[in-house]
This record gives sequence, structure tokens and C-alpha cells, in this order.
Amino acid sequence: MSEVEIGAGKRGRRAYAFDDIAVVPSRRTRDPQDVNVQWSIDAFTFEAPILAAPMDSVASPSTVIQMGKAGVLGVLDLEGLWTRYEDPEPYYAEIRALTDGNVTKRMQEIYAEPVKAELITARLAEIRAAGVPVAGSLSPQRTQEFSQTVVDAGVDLFVIRGTTVSAEHVSQNTEPLNLKKFIYELDVPVIVGGASTYTAALHLMRTGAAGVLVGFGGGAASTTRAALGIHAPMATAVADVAGARRDYMDESGGRYVHVIADGGLDTAGDVVKAIAMGADAVMLGTVLARASEAPGGGFHWGAEAHHPELPRGRRVEVGTIGPLETILNGPTPTWDGRANIVGALRRSMATTGYSDAKEFQRVEVVVAPYHQQ
Repeated sequence: MSEVEIGAGKRGRRAYAFDDIAVVPSRRTRDPQDVNVQWSIDAFTFEAPILAAPMDSVASPSTVIQMGKAGVLGVLDLEGLWTRYEDPEPYYAEIRALTDGNVTKRMQEIYAEPVKAELITARLAEIRAAGVPVAGSLSPQRTQEFSQTVVDAGVDLFVIRGTTVSAEHVSQNTEPLNLKKFIYELDVPVIVGGASTYTAALHLMRTGAAGVLVGFGGGAASTTRAALGIHAPMATAVADVAGARRDYMDESGGRYVHVIADGGLDTAGDVVKAIAMGADAVMLGTVLARASEAPGGGFHWGAEAHHPELPRGRRVEVGTIGPLETILNGPTPTWDGRANIVGALRRSMATTGYSDAKEFQRVEVVVAPYHQQ
């Protein structure tokens, strides 16, 4: 493992972000139409290995339904505006209109409204009635409180998502969530994270999770690195967790846990590199927040932006490119990799000669920092 000396008393691993690596073409190419980009988890198969991040600026019941019909998995934030307010639209409008000086304080006030179990049930029922897979997300702190409500509502996939999630949380003040016991008792597959190291991911896999999110709350709307000093370059993080998946398969006698990159994904090229490093799928926030149907209306924010005690996120203006269909499948009006994500993945796989995403995890990559390319 490559380490560098930071100073006389400290050494650290050298780690890489997606911008630091590049995929290398092989001797064989394929027709893009011959490439299969489908992704399956548990009993569900999707047309592309994409999940929508459970963020209010990305996912509403209507956009989750639209994503499901487009062949990708939308995940609703069950602690967001849609489960706090019967009609959240006025609050969306207010958040979009806020001026820089009072964004954080006013968002804290808006999100101080309690989450209501009956709204969780109603929102998930709306999605189920549309005939698409139903996925909802809770933070580890709220999972015990609302998980039964979520399961009773008929969720197909349950996501436990936080900046950093561990299989062993230690607290002297509260009874921590026993993740292994919790997952064992549920009747639905659970995706949990984020994790950004081999060891953390291996422990999450041992809880029985169907998938592990790789990330650290490090997307465009996050200020975790500035607020907490925590950062995990995503190319290395995905490769580490993919290594944990390989070793857990040996340990468990063949049980496969899906690795889902969640953070640092801004372009189609980042999606390509995430899968090349070993991810089975990607969870997109900023990319999908640019869709004209996105409830953020050209703005993007996550749960960290309105934390009541230590906000470590912000509302950012990401603009609007075009309809969700354009973002996912094109044709793209931009040259910078921000649209036709699925088409770009398909073409990259074809250019390097791979026929499906599982094979593409074996593609050759090189360390090539972006400023040197």
C-alpha cells in the first residue's frame, strides 16, 4: 500500500479521486447497442445502474415515479419536506428564493417541523400506486423510530444513508441501532452507507446489507471537508470497498453485496470511472438535480445543509439542463458530460470492449491527474 511521509510523526496513504484516474481503451471495441447496462439487486432489475439520491432537491414522489418508469431507481428522503408538510411546494419556493445571507438559518427553521408517520405512509403509497419499485431513505438516527412505518407502507428497498455509517456505533447517551439485528428482522433488502474504507465496508457487509453506499457526504452540496476535516477521495474509496466485497464473498461462501458509489459524481465520466473502479451502481444527486422536473428548480441541497447544530452542507445553484430523459438517455445539448449519462456509459464500455457492467469492472485504468491529461 503506497504511503507518503507527511512529516516526521505522520504517514498517510496516497488516495485518488475520480479526476485522478482514466479508463484505458483495449484492443477490442463493440457496437454500443450490443452493450448491456442493466443492473439487478435482489428481485429488481433496472435498465441502468443508477439510483437517485434521497435529497429534496432531487426526489419528490412524482420524480421518483418518473425515474422508475425511466428504468432507474428513485429514492425518497423520508425525513424531507414531503414527510414534514402536507403541501411542501411553498417551502420549496421559499428555499429557492432565499438570499445567501439567510439560507442556512431559514432552512433550519423549515426543517424543524417534525416528520409525520402518516405522511411517510401516504408518500410511499403514492409511489406504489404508480407501479414502480418503492425505495425510501432514513438516517441512522431515525431508523428505529420510523422503520416499521416504512416497512408497513410496503417499501421494496430500504436505504439507511448518512455521512458516515458504521456497523458499531458507540454512545453513552442513547441506545444505538443494532444494524445486524435490524436488517435480520426486516423483510426487505437494505442498502446502507456511507462507508469509505475497506474495514468499515466489510463490517457493513457482515450485517446482511444487500448494498453498501460508498461515500462520505462529499458531493457538490456538502461542506463536510471544511466543517469536519473528513474527506475520502472516491476512486480509492470505491476500489477499497470493492476489495471488501471480494473478500466478503470468500468469507460468506459466495454472498454478493452491491457496491454503490455515492458522492463525487458530477459527470458521465465520473459514473464511468466509478464502475471501472468496482462499483455496481451509482447514486446521483447533482446530476439529476439539473433535470427540469427536479423539485429543487435548479438548486441543490442535502440533509447536511439544515442540520440543527452543525450544518455541513449548503444550497447550491446547479442550473437546469433539460428533461430527466435527456439527462439519462440524451440526446445531450451539452458537451461536458452532464447529460446522456446512460449513453456515455454504454459508449465507454463499447469503446473498451466490454459487454456488461460486471465485466467493465475489470477494465484497465491509469493514474492520470486531470491537469496532466
